[in-house]
Amino acid sequence: MSFHVLTAAFVHESNTFKKGETTLQDFREGVLDIGQAAVDRFGDVNEELAGFLDAGREAGWRVTHTVSAHATPGARVSREAFEHVAGIICEAARGHRATLDGVALSLHGSMVPTFCEDGEGELLARLRDILGDAIPIAVTLDLHAMVTPAMVERAQIFVSYKTYPHVDMRETGRHAGRLLDAAMRGATRPRTLRAHRPMLDEANAGRTDVPQTADLYTRASAFETEPGILAVSVNAGFSETDIEEMGPTVLVTHDEGAGPRAREIAEDLAHAIWEGRGLTSNDFLGPAEAAAVARHFDSSQGPLVIADYADNPGAGAYGDATALLAALLTTGAAGGAFAPMIDPAAAAELHRHAVGETVTLAIGGKCDPAFGGDPLILTGEIVHLSDGTYTGDGPILGGITYSFGPTAVFRVKGIDILIVTLPGQMLDLQQVRAFGIEPSRLRFLVVKSMQHFRAAFEPVAGQVIVCDTGALATPQAHLRPYVRVRRPVWPLDRVGFPHDL
Repeated sequence: MSFHVLTAAFVHESNTFKKGETTLQDFREGVLDIGQAAVDRFGDVNEELAGFLDAGREAGWRVTHTVSAHATPGARVSREAFEHVAGIICEAARGHRATLDGVALSLHGSMVPTFCEDGEGELLARLRDILGDAIPIAVTLDLHAMVTPAMVERAQIFVSYKTYPHVDMRETGRHAGRLLDAAMRGATRPRTLRAHRPMLDEANAGRTDVPQTADLYTRASAFETEPGILAVSVNAGFSETDIEEMGPTVLVTHDEGAGPRAREIAEDLAHAIWEGRGLTSNDFLGPAEAAAVARHFDSSQGPLVIADYADNPGAGAYGDATALLAALLTTGAAGGAFAPMIDPAAAAELHRHAVGETVTLAIGGKCDPAFGGDPLILTGEIVHLSDGTYTGDGPILGGITYSFGPTAVFRVKGIDILIVTLPGQMLDLQQVRAFGIEPSRLRFLVVKSMQHFRAAFEPVAGQVIVCDTGALATPQAHLRPYVRVRRPVWPLDRVGFPHDL
C-alpha cells in the first residue's frame, strides 16, 4: 500500500524582547518556497525535508509538499505572516483530506505569533480540526524548542535535533519519517509525553560539544534502543522568548504499553538538566578583554575567532551591536575582520559609492543602542561590493544558497567590516569567503553567533573565545524584562522551587 503524506516546514524562533514583528516579507527574504520549488532547493541537503523524502522513498510514499517557510530568528511573527503560511498548509490538508494517511511537519518549537504564545500548538490545533484525531502527525523540532502541553496533545510523534551546532537535520527528518511510516502501517501506536523544568534554558543552551550536556544526548540515543521507546528528545529551551511555558523539556515518543518506562526516562533526563543548572562551560569575556586578546594574538596556527555571543542574529538579536567593534578600534587591534554588521542603511550608503572610495558614515547601533552600544561614526575604504549571495559548503549550510542582500566590506583601521542588509548569523566559511575575506590571512575574526559558528569556523581557528557585548541575547538574563514566564524560574530566582525536582 502506498501512503499519501503531507509535508511542510514552518520555522521561526521568536525573540519576544525584540522590537517590531517578523513579517511576511521577512519570510520572503528568507525562505518561502512553494511545493516543488522547495523540494528542488532542500530535497537533497542537510534539511528535514530531505529526511522526510528519504523515508518516503524507502517506504514508497506519495508525498505532497506544501511549503517551506523560514525566517531568521527575530521578533514575534505577524498575524499576516502566520495566517499566510499556516493557510497554505491547512488548505492543502483540507484539499487532500480524503486521501491523506499522515503528516510530517518541520517546525522549530519556539515560534510566538503576535496573537498567541504557541505558534506550533496553534498550527497543530488547526490541522486537527481539519483532519481529526486519527491521522498520525510527526513533528521535527529544533533542539531549542520550548514544547508546550498543547503541542504534545496534538501530534503523536516528536523528534528533535541531537546536535548543537545543528548538523543532524536530515537525519532528524528521516527518523521522524520512519516513525510516521510505522504508525501508518499500524506497527506502532505512538504517543509522546513531556517533562519540564522551571529554567529559562539548559545551562549550556544545549551545547553538544561539552561533556556535561553532550551526555544528555548520548543517553537519549541509548534510550531509543529500548523496546517501545521510539524517540527521546532533549530540548534546551530558548531564554530569549518570554512565555508562560518556556524552559527546557524532555519528550519521549513511545509505543503503546511503554508509557511507564517513557515517564522514567523523561524524568531522569529532566532531573539531570535541573541538577546541572549551575554548570556553564562558556567563559564570557567583556569587549575590552576580548579586544586585548585580539591585538596581540599569534595567528600562526590560525586566526583568533571571537564569538559575539550576545549579538547573535540566530537568537533574534539585532546584529548591529557596536561594543566589540569599538573596543577593537580603541585597542588598536588590526589585521582582522568583523562579520556581520547588520545595517541596511549603511549598506545602501556604501552601494552609492565605488570600490576604492573613502567614505565616512554611521555604522551599527541603530536598532536599540541600550543593547550593545551606540552608532559609530567611522571613516574607511570600500574594498568589496556585492549583492550578498553565497552558497554554503560547510556542515550546516552545504549546498544551500542564501543572500545577505546588498553587502559591502568596509575597511577601517585594518579591520574589514562585513556590512549586510538582511539578517543572518555566521554558520559557514562562505559567508566571509564569498566577499573576499579569507580567514587564514587574518589575525582575528569576529563572528556574530553563539555556537553554530563552531561547526565551520572552529576547525580553522587558532583559538576561540566568547564575548558578552551586552546585546539582546546576553547571557545575563536579568537584563531582559521577563513578565510572562511562570515563577520561580532559574536563574532569575534561587528559592521557592519544589523539593522533588
